[in-house]
Amino acid sequence: MSRPSLEVADILRDHGPAWRRANAGHVSLGQLKVMSAIENCRTAALGGHVVRCNDCDYTTIAYNSCRNRHCPKCQGAAAKEWLANREADLLPVPYYHVVFTLPAAIADIAYQSKAVIYDLLFKASAETLTTIAADPKHLGARIGITSVLHTWGSALTHHPHVHMIVPGGGISLDGERWVACRKGFFLPVRVLSRLFRRLFLEKLTAAHKAGDLAFFGNHAALADAQAFAAYLAPLRRTEWVVYAKRPFGGPQAVLAYLSRYTHRVAIANSRLIAFDHANVTFRWKDYRADGGDRQKVMTLATDEFIRRFLVHVLPQGFHRIRHYGLLASGTRAVNIARARRLLDVPAVQPESGHTGCAEPDEQTTLSHPCPCCGGSMTIIETFQRGASPRYRPATSTSAAAIRIDTS
Repeated sequence: MSRPSLEVADILRDHGPAWRRANAGHVSLGQLKVMSAIENCRTAALGGHVVRCNDCDYTTIAYNSCRNRHCPKCQGAAAKEWLANREADLLPVPYYHVVFTLPAAIADIAYQSKAVIYDLLFKASAETLTTIAADPKHLGARIGITSVLHTWGSALTHHPHVHMIVPGGGISLDGERWVACRKGFFLPVRVLSRLFRRLFLEKLTAAHKAGDLAFFGNHAALADAQAFAAYLAPLRRTEWVVYAKRPFGGPQAVLAYLSRYTHRVAIANSRLIAFDHANVTFRWKDYRADGGDRQKVMTLATDEFIRRFLVHVLPQGFHRIRHYGLLASGTRAVNIARARRLLDVPAVQPESGHTGCAEPDEQTTLSHPCPCCGGSMTIIETFQRGASPRYRPATSTSAAAIRIDTS
């Protein structure tokens, strides 16, 4: 895959130092670490290795990736590894995509208490689905959920929501049979919306009472219990957005979908159009547009672009992918095995063969072929952060444009 002509890293390397100086004291340590990681990603600052083709001797340098979860360049390999681990969990049933979104008024205060409110979003949405699914009036079964947090809108605004991938059915409450949902229908979204609203507001009020929420600037007055109750009052009467999409075509379609969503970052490099030091121009999708082309172009001042990008840096150690119900980590294997027995389908057998681990003295052969002749590529040298390799890359004209992705 060719490298995009413009990357978030280019913007941060050019404007990051000035932005940090201008915003000193207003940037978190986590945000500073993300900026540094992206700026250094796939540069000599992180070290790397030299690879050579076994057939034509084409040689090139591949610098190490930062592997930061907010870096647009480092999610491909992470997503591939995660999906491989999840493939054995897939069941031969339809899968549904359900989205729970926080209202704008909650998103406004969530930025000041990210860990607490994002955690409540996960818990309230998961409890909503499992509660309604367990109700005999609806499904009467225990279901499994994979939940992924996204905090952004297409224009990089703060828009916290979770995408849930749910099998279309579950294990009966007595554990004796598989209960399938109605064809093309999972659970009623209006019922989900109202329970989600009640559960989230209950949990949020409890967090406020426990002193777990922080309020600054224009929201400082909300530290008072009565002011906070008044702030929440209108939200108890509005409809909260819960959206259930039509089922996927099958397990492979689920994997294809997950590969696009689980390790997505606030903006992909492919959406960037131009950067002239003062402004950044990028593509975005206007979901509120009625009909016509939703694809639009936006230009932001570079300072504002960086601010919006960093809004979506998650708290240290915060898990953005979580599993609930039948897919909860502690009981996943047992539950999947039982579901397969009830569905009368064989268990997925682990693949045997080469593990991909090289012996200490063995040269590592890469999975991607030589860009010149298609031969196998072998690592012939590794070098540490800030060091220079002994071997030099090929000097052919075609080689100059090649950059190997090592993420």
